[in-house]
Amino acid sequence: MGIKATPLELKDATAFVAGIHRHHAPVIRDKYRLGASVDGTLRGVVQVGRPVARGLQDGKTVEVVRLCTDGTKNVCSFLYAAAARIAREMGYKKIITYILHTEPGDSLVAAGWIKEADIRGKSWDTPSRRRNTTAPTCDKQRYSKAL
Repeated sequence: MGIKATPLELKDATAFVAGIHRHHAPVIRDKYRLGASVDGTLRGVVQVGRPVARGLQDGKTVEVVRLCTDGTKNVCSFLYAAAARIAREMGYKKIITYILHTEPGDSLVAAGWIKEADIRGKSWDTPSRRRNTTAPTCDKQRYSKAL
């Protein structure tokens, strides 16, 4: 049972995320995406885009904006590691992601990422720019990997 990287179209990654992600809707755009297959069956996807937080948009950093698997062992860490390798090859200097404060981060640590910060949860809705927040507003953890 080997995990293999699988190229994906945006529509295929979106369909996978829409079908099984626990707490996020699919993203509408990304910079790149990759699937992980085991025995020819897609078991997970990772989508990487520009950082959502404006203060981190330095042109040298990318963010894993979605990582979704069906629970197959080692697929998460495989995808985090692959996303970082691709980012490095593309010339980025850092890759980040956020996980819920209740998630352990074991797959990130296994892929060589470090916990960078605890982030206080909030809604993206503000009086100056009204938004309907569908993402969890609980506290999060930010992990990163220098490339």
